[in-house]
Amino acid sequence: MDKIKLTVTAVISALMSWLGILAVPVFLMVGCNFVDYITGICAATYRQDQVSSYKSIRGITKKVCQWLLVLLGAWVDILINYAAEYTGIKITIPFVVATIVAVWLVVNEIISILENMLDIGVSMPPFLMPVIKYIKQQVEDKATITEGEGSEEKEHE
Repeated sequence: MDKIKLTVTAVISALMSWLGILAVPVFLMVGCNFVDYITGICAATYRQDQVSSYKSIRGITKKVCQWLLVLLGAWVDILINYAAEYTGIKITIPFVVATIVAVWLVVNEIISILENMLDIGVSMPPFLMPVIKYIKQQVEDKATITEGEGSEEKEHE
């Protein structure tokens, strides 16, 4: 039993060390994925929806695609670091893009969980959903880069 505990601790520690800034959002995302899936199944009966294997597989596919989005964000971060290194810029950027993607996905999962709970009939503090939606909006606002930013000045010259 001690060998199992030691192995699990070593694996989690290595993963946390490798993920760095991305570790907390990734672990939150894992938890939220499971809770959202379970509350979604429970809420389906209250919504008078039928739970089917097709809908379950579709939900699992969406969760897998969320993981792929985080992976793509990590690849963008790796690409940025690679480009910086080979252009002589002496900076190392942690998983910034991947972290923003993961945080945005976690917030969306929390919103979905809260909506499922409302459908089940759970009393909700009136401030909770607006707080979560505010956090989502802040993440979107801080991470938004408009296309062609600065190009208007060049067009008017």
